[in-house]
Amino acid sequence: MVDIDLSQPPFSFLDEQARDRIRGGVDLAYYDRDEIILEAGQPGEFVFIIHKGEVAEIDTTQPRARERIGHYTQGDLFGAISILNGKSRYRFRAEQESLCYLMPKALFLKLCDDFPSFAEFFRQTLAHKTRLLTEQRAEGGMTMAGFMLAKVSDCMREPLMVNADTTIAEAVGTLRDSHADSLLVEGEQGAGMVTKTDLLNALVFAGLDQDSRVETVAHFELITVKPDQYLFEVLVVMTRFKVERVVVLEADKPSGVVELTDVLSYFSSRSYVVSLQVEQAGSLEALSAASHRTPELIQALMAQGVKLRFAMGLLAALNGRIMNKAWGFLIDEAYHQQSCLMVMGSEGRGEQILKTDQDNGLILSDDIHWPDCHASMQRLTQTLIELGYPPCPGNIMVSNPEWVGTESEWRGRIAHWAAGRDGDSLMKLAIMLDSHSVAGNPALLDRVRDELFERCSRDEILLSYFARTALRFSTPLTLFGSLKKPQHGIDIKKGGIFPIVHGVRTMALERSIRVTSTLERLDALVEDGRLEASFAEDLGEALSLFTELRLRQQLSRLDGDQEGGRHPDRVVVQELSSLERDLLREALHIVKDFKQRLSHRFHLEYS
Repeated sequence: MVDIDLSQPPFSFLDEQARDRIRGGVDLAYYDRDEIILEAGQPGEFVFIIHKGEVAEIDTTQPRARERIGHYTQGDLFGAISILNGKSRYRFRAEQESLCYLMPKALFLKLCDDFPSFAEFFRQTLAHKTRLLTEQRAEGGMTMAGFMLAKVSDCMREPLMVNADTTIAEAVGTLRDSHADSLLVEGEQGAGMVTKTDLLNALVFAGLDQDSRVETVAHFELITVKPDQYLFEVLVVMTRFKVERVVVLEADKPSGVVELTDVLSYFSSRSYVVSLQVEQAGSLEALSAASHRTPELIQALMAQGVKLRFAMGLLAALNGRIMNKAWGFLIDEAYHQQSCLMVMGSEGRGEQILKTDQDNGLILSDDIHWPDCHASMQRLTQTLIELGYPPCPGNIMVSNPEWVGTESEWRGRIAHWAAGRDGDSLMKLAIMLDSHSVAGNPALLDRVRDELFERCSRDEILLSYFARTALRFSTPLTLFGSLKKPQHGIDIKKGGIFPIVHGVRTMALERSIRVTSTLERLDALVEDGRLEASFAEDLGEALSLFTELRLRQQLSRLDGDQEGGRHPDRVVVQELSSLERDLLREALHIVKDFKQRLSHRFHLEYS
């Protein structure tokens, strides 16, 4: 029985007995350099698993310069599709002396019959395969057993109590000031509860006066639990009674409240309930403590195999909330409706998981009078640094007066950038295109972005200049279509992430698509008819794969593994599993295809 590693997909879909059948059923074959292992059109008789050497996949219908479409190394397999389809579509040639394990056709087909997930693997798209990779990595984090042992006391909120004679107006004010959704009311018959919805219904539909006692709208038939009960029991209770919050009783007195969002947050991130800590932060010190725990949350989410799209959405919302609360602590409420704090770049797109350099700006209403605005922005920038957001090397921050201005001034800047069309102007237009409001009055930003779309979306020359930047960096594939393997790694940000992000951004600008997330822009472009759904899905999965590979480098640096000072954007191909190399190669070919589409659409082949 041969010693062959069968721990990776697709063999991980088999049980140990089936893997032993493979080990006992394969032969070992030697191929000389340039020897044809499997010819195009030839019936498939074996699945080949490379033990040593390298094999090229060749499309014989293409010109010689473009015929090489794939490259396989130790641990990779090929030939399975040839068996399933009856014949090989491509030629497979040894690039150097190679040893391959040969799995007979009969054994392979029997495994496909016995294990449908094994057979399905060979027909799946990039989107499906990346989901497999995510599931494969979900090997840590919170187990169901850990959740079953969690107690109510681990995630309950402090109760917010008011007297029975508190007025509805006072209750609304208390909820607003505490950022809570419910209050407990001390009545003669015990504690009752009133929610924001209860107060709204009382004022709008029941027609009660603002001076009415809050006791009149409170519910005194509460669903209660004990602090030492298991958290999963609370989730069952909430589901059974169709409620989103329960009251925690200790010695027959309220000692806390548990909300459905708390339970779900605890389930997803265990002890790292950062979102809850952010909401409860009543000072900059408490906010800073919560903000600095976000890396723990990220590591927990990634360990659990949470899909990157959802992890990015959660972290974007969390970062936005941290900045919003910092703004609330520092900026006088009198200026909130007359100003808008915006974030830009990856933060604006909601695609930054770990805290990145600050990219922010401020829009002011034309009639605002704010004498110490500059000093306030200096304090805000310094506070964000203390919260874990490093200063921007390009000085794109509210502490820089160039990124602060009235609505009219911002409109003038956009007009100037659109007319200039130089590299700096195009970069600033791209930054503004990704801008997203996190505090203040978002209508100010909406109007400024409307000006950007009005000036740029129909300007074909500007769009051509704008799109050209997506082709700035080469795709890290060799002339023959295999992965480049420099010892210091390939730059996944330049070679993979940026072309997708900027190319999709360009198409969104052309179609006046307002959303800022690349994935949401892809959805909008499909709905608009500018991209096929399957290609947009592959682009999104490619982006997620690149982002995850990059994130793993960043997380390793947080853990103190500097890898000799390796740049966090660089991925060493030789260190990836065979499945990861296969996915990366396929994803980069999708990027190459996308760049060709951009070149054709915006006439970049003539520039």
